[in-house]
Parts: sequence; C-alpha cells; structure tokens
Amino acid sequence: MTEAAPDLDRLLDEAIDLVIRLQNDPGNPVAVEMIRAWRARGPAHEQIWARIASAHGMAGKVLTDRRKAEQRAALGLSRRNLVIGGAIGLGAVGAGSLMMSDALLQPRADHRTAKGEIRQVALPDGSMATLGPDSALALAYGPGERRVTLLQGMAFFEVAPDAARPFRVQTGYLAATALGTAFDVSSDAGIVTVSVDHGLVEARVPDSALVSGERLGAGDWMAFDAASQSLDRGRREAGQVAMWRDRLIVAEQEPVSALIARIGRWLPGRIVVAGSLSGSQKVSGLFDLRDPARALDAVVHPTGGHVRRISSFLTVISAF
Repeated sequence: MTEAAPDLDRLLDEAIDLVIRLQNDPGNPVAVEMIRAWRARGPAHEQIWARIASAHGMAGKVLTDRRKAEQRAALGLSRRNLVIGGAIGLGAVGAGSLMMSDALLQPRADHRTAKGEIRQVALPDGSMATLGPDSALALAYGPGERRVTLLQGMAFFEVAPDAARPFRVQTGYLAATALGTAFDVSSDAGIVTVSVDHGLVEARVPDSALVSGERLGAGDWMAFDAASQSLDRGRREAGQVAMWRDRLIVAEQEPVSALIARIGRWLPGRIVVAGSLSGSQKVSGLFDLRDPARALDAVVHPTGGHVRRISSFLTVISAF
C-alpha cells in the first residue's frame, strides 16, 4: 500500500500558524518544541519549514534563544516581515498544491474560469450561464433531465423553459431545480447560497432540514451550511441577485468565512486565515470587487482581523 500524498495546503497553514506563534514570543521554549516536533513528522513538513527558514538565512534552524532574537531585531526581521518573507518562500509550495487540485478538477469540468474572470456560457438547451471567477461547471443533459453540476464557485442561470426536462443545478449535496427562471447559486467555504431573480426554484438536500425542499420565488434567497446543518432565509430587492456580475457583493448577515471565500475568487493566489479569527461572525454591507483587497479588509475589519498581501501567491488574514 502506498502512503497518501500529504495535504500541502494544510501543512502550509500549520507552518504559518507556527511561525506566527514563534513571532509572538521568540524565546518561548514551548513554541520552539512544537516546531521541532512538527518538522520531525515527515519530509514534507521539513521541506516546508526549510523554505520558511531559508527565506531569512536561518539554515533550517529555529530561533531558540534571546541572542538570536536580538540578532533578528538588529537585522530588521520584525514580526511582520518574518511572516512576509517566510510566506514568499512558501509561495511555490502553495501554488503547486493548487495546481494539483486544478489537475483533478480539469477532467470533470466542461467550463472553467480563472481568478477574476467572468464568462457567459451558452448551454446546449438554449439556457445561459454566467460563470463567476475561479468557478467550474459540468454538464449532463439527457432525454428527461438537464443537469448542471457546479463543481466550485458561483454561477447565474437564465433557464430556457422545457416542461419535459427539469433544469437542475447540483453543488455538493444541494440540488436546485427550476423551470423557466433565472437564479444564482454559489458555494463558498461550505455554505451554498441560492438566490432567485425571477420564477420559482426548489432547493433540496437529503437528510437535512431541506429534505422536503424549500421553494423560493422572485427575490428569495437561502443559505445552507452543510457542516452545521443550519438554514438561513431572506429577501433581496429587485436587481440585487448575482450583483457579482457587476463586481459588487451585497451581504446581509453573511458569515465572514463565506465572504472571504467569495471575494478571494477575485484575488490571485491563496488566502490563509491564521490564528483565532472568527469566520462564523456575520456581517452586512456592499463590497466593491473592483478593489478586492480593500473589500476583503472591509469584511474582516469588524472581527478585529487584518489582511496582509504577502505576495502574488498568498494573502494572510489574522486576528492581530
């Protein structure tokens, strides 16, 4: 039996958390021991840590005593620029892991977009899909059904009427079925949102609060969190559905984690949430995606969080 490949995204997140812990208290022996134990867990751990170390000429060694901490200060290696430099060294690892994910996604997707790209797609039945950034669709049309799978991201559908073939969008466990309607579906940080521009849509999730289906009319929206099995509902004003097509997000008491994921589709590279930032806190507002970095900062600011654009590969959000 071959050993499973390491989850490099997860290891990167762990390494950044360890760096931040060490920065908070450079002389703390507990932090130093945690780093040593983490590095000893395997070659992938050591490789990632070596990239952080080499970014500052540390030659794979951890800053273990006050003298080294003083040397670091004398060299201008502050708490802020240590994490910046370390993350730049890790950029290639993060990009590589994302490329592997793309390689797995590519064979399944019939239509894909890049970060920041919005594209209109004509579907085989005459329906139209507007695909949001960093999103992917798979199509499965048959004699009795028109099925579209939203593999990731967001899409707005303008459905051509066909009473004999229901139009169904599947994302995760949720299926949204419509006849002659226009609606938006997005999947962000495990939260699936369905918003209806006009017509009727039925959303259904097996073995959940949506097992019997939720009917949504014009202006209605619902958000389903698969992890907590929670369901939120509300209404939007006319014209506010899928405003991301105009590079705007209208949020009404939406979880910070979902908004970070959604705005992140306009930012190149990865977004890492470090520390104790509360992604479950809910915020409202209008966010301009023409400046996604500023929009991201506006989302996390009410939580006490801060956004640091480390490089083209990485943005770090932390609670300090």
